[in-house]
Amino acid sequence: MIEVDFSLTVSDGQRRFDVEARFAADVPVVALYGPSGAGKSLTLQALAGLLRPDAGCIRLGERVVYDSRLGVDLPARARRVGYVFQSYALFPHLSVRENVAFGLTSWRKRVGRTEAERVEAIMRDLEIDALAASRPTTLSGGQQQRVALARALVCQPDVLLLDEPFAALHPMLRVRLRSELQQIQRSFRIPMVMISHDLDDVAALADVMFVMEAGRITREADLRERTVRERELMPGRDAGMGKRIGWLRRTVDG
Repeated sequence: MIEVDFSLTVSDGQRRFDVEARFAADVPVVALYGPSGAGKSLTLQALAGLLRPDAGCIRLGERVVYDSRLGVDLPARARRVGYVFQSYALFPHLSVRENVAFGLTSWRKRVGRTEAERVEAIMRDLEIDALAASRPTTLSGGQQQRVALARALVCQPDVLLLDEPFAALHPMLRVRLRSELQQIQRSFRIPMVMISHDLDDVAALADVMFVMEAGRITREADLRERTVRERELMPGRDAGMGKRIGWLRRTVDG
């Protein structure tokens, strides 16, 4: 179960953006869908502990990781969250093996035998073991994505957060990697929260979708039941989003 109910404000001194994220789901894959600038990445960063909300609470599984009323705010490393960034954020000067192992290290802790065995196992599982000595700049987009996934999964997280996981990939490659990501989810049995502005990705992977506009969840769609429910109707929004949701429903219906 993932339960989110928080508010936060970000500002650069001239512009201000408010996020009020409220949603809950107990399914394998949750999608946050919406246009760029809707607040999706800010929401994901708050779940991961990279941004601190102003108020509210976040529950991931059985653990409350943030609750402003109770004074709970677990640091990112304690949240047991795997995060795959849109750009993958691989270190170009490190090998694939070193990139995968990076999440298991710190300034005072190096990879021991147990951790090293875990790194080798996850590389075999994601079929990148033959690339272990390679540098990220020599890899294809799909290979880089697998390295980023391996780095996130090697820490054995309770939830995996995916920021636009296919945005940097060629359309032909996206289709294959959607299938691979589905298989990874089934194999590791780990809940995923992905953000996307591509309905094809959402329809292929998600069980439940929450539509985000201007920092708020406005609709939710259950892709298993093929239903859409309005959440917070916002005056002045155009009808384009509703048409796209209709397109998603037709896609799911086949």
